[in-house]
Amino acid sequence: MVAMVVVVAVIAVVLVVVVVVVAIVVELVVVVVVVVVEVVVVVVEVVVVVVVVVVVVVVVIAAAVVK
Repeated sequence: MVAMVVVVAVIAVVLVVVVVVVAIVVELVVVVVVVVVEVVVVVVEVVVVVVVVVVVVVVVIAAAVVK
């Protein structure tokens, strides 16, 4: 009887540890995904700014040449 209680207690502790480890891993994965998404957003914003600047410069040069 005592052995059965000990076995059940050990299984319960192992399950709790597994759940905690899985939760930590999931949280780390979520953090990594959020960081990657933020980096991608920043890169896209920089590319958009560069494209806009290039277009403006080309338009200004073309306008100066046409005059």
